[in-house]
Amino acid sequence: MKDIKWLDRLDAVTDFSFSKGEPEWMTTLRQEALKKADELPLPHIERVKFHRWPLFSINELTDQTPESGNVAAFDAMKDNPLVVQQGTLTVFEQLSADLAEQGVIFTDLFTAMQEYPELVQEYYMTKAVEMDEDQLTALHAAFMNSGLFLYVPKNVVIKEPIESLFIQEGAFSQHFFKHVLIVADEHSEFSYLERFQTTGEELQKVSGNIIVEVIAKAGAKVKYAAVDQLGENVTAYMNRRGHILRDAFVDWAIGVMNDGNIVADFDSDLVGEGGHAEVKIVAISSGKQTQGIDTRVTNKAPHTIGHILQHGVIRERGTLTFNGIGHILKKAKGADAQQESRVLMLSDKARGDANPILLIDEHEVTAGHAASVGRVDPEEMYYLMSRGLRKEEAERLVIRGFLGSVLTAIPVEAVRKELVAVIEGKLNV
Repeated sequence: MKDIKWLDRLDAVTDFSFSKGEPEWMTTLRQEALKKADELPLPHIERVKFHRWPLFSINELTDQTPESGNVAAFDAMKDNPLVVQQGTLTVFEQLSADLAEQGVIFTDLFTAMQEYPELVQEYYMTKAVEMDEDQLTALHAAFMNSGLFLYVPKNVVIKEPIESLFIQEGAFSQHFFKHVLIVADEHSEFSYLERFQTTGEELQKVSGNIIVEVIAKAGAKVKYAAVDQLGENVTAYMNRRGHILRDAFVDWAIGVMNDGNIVADFDSDLVGEGGHAEVKIVAISSGKQTQGIDTRVTNKAPHTIGHILQHGVIRERGTLTFNGIGHILKKAKGADAQQESRVLMLSDKARGDANPILLIDEHEVTAGHAASVGRVDPEEMYYLMSRGLRKEEAERLVIRGFLGSVLTAIPVEAVRKELVAVIEGKLNV
């Protein structure tokens, strides 16, 4: 990594920006990010050593045509808003005329920058995630090669789920740098479901850098769900960040079900009085993979609420680290920060860590944490097997019960069912 001089890629970044018809401010942002990338440090993720991971394999900034001309379909194609991207290309978009007439915008990021440049500029890496936070955010800003923009106007309530599917084509060596920008204007309300998947059998090793920004303005309510299933060929940094204003509510439900090495930042900044974030995470690590998840809620304003609930399972030689961070800043009186992180290890060679951190800078607040790392209770396994279950079946029952407390807290039934199906698939490998 020391031999890489990112500024040498300035011409390629500029040419790519021009080829996409990006506005001048975006070209300048890419150029400034590249200039800073050589000097910025990597982010610090407690107890996760990822500095030697291949996160910096960035190939030519070109579009690649999906192997299949077919749209990668969901289980059933419905009428709800939907965007599907394969590699760097958007292959399907669906938004009803009624929602479009209400001012809802749901399209790929490059189209949004061309058609709504001022709106994208106002929020893109300015509120939730800043370009120069660290080297990985700077590289993302410079080399982002596809993404999505969702804007829901003031007072608009959308009942049907808004869905996106991002497919990493395993046959291609193109880096996978996605940016999702979601803006919920005042008193809007909607549910958003996001999926990341790898397809194909001949998998090329690639680097991933995914940033999701959710801006929830005053009184907005967002139910955000994600199911991550990137393949073993993808080594990725994933950053999901909420910027939550007065009396806004973001309910996160994230299933971390990848097969490759992942380091993740899942953060919620409660910047407006009465802001509320609920973060629910389930994760499974297996094989020899490492997944490190930093989940943070920062209470920056009075009477804000931030709760973290994360449960993970480790099989074989896998490694899983949960860092739960609750930070109540000065002047955030009446704030509430709670967290629970639990890890269940199914192998003597598994490595797990649940690391709770509470940082309290104010009086008259409520805060608490719970954390545990342990193995399956032998007596529980013996009891189940004595009832005629094979070891694998007994193990699956234990895992279902362990993850169940998080799954039942997910508010959208379809997401709960999908996560259960994905978990079953992971356990049957």
